[in-house]
Amino acid sequence: MEIFRTKIMNKTSLWGALWRSDNMLDGKNRHLIYKDGLPHLFRTKKQCAAWIAQEFHYIRTRKDLRLEPHGWKMPIPIEVSITIE
Repeated sequence: MEIFRTKIMNKTSLWGALWRSDNMLDGKNRHLIYKDGLPHLFRTKKQCAAWIAQEFHYIRTRKDLRLEPHGWKMPIPIEVSITIE
């Protein structure tokens, strides 16, 4: 008797904040923002955008951080697909 194994895969989409900076020293830098060692993820884009506005509001008003040598840009919400096998 042969046993067939089937893969059960769960796929879901969440929202994460994408850090962005662009400067002459490091070039373009893009990565998910982590909190407590894990990507900080949200169920909705609206929740993610609200958290970004709350945590990173100072970047909007700090021109010195947006110019060289930092080149910071406001993080943006991006969809993150997670697959569990």
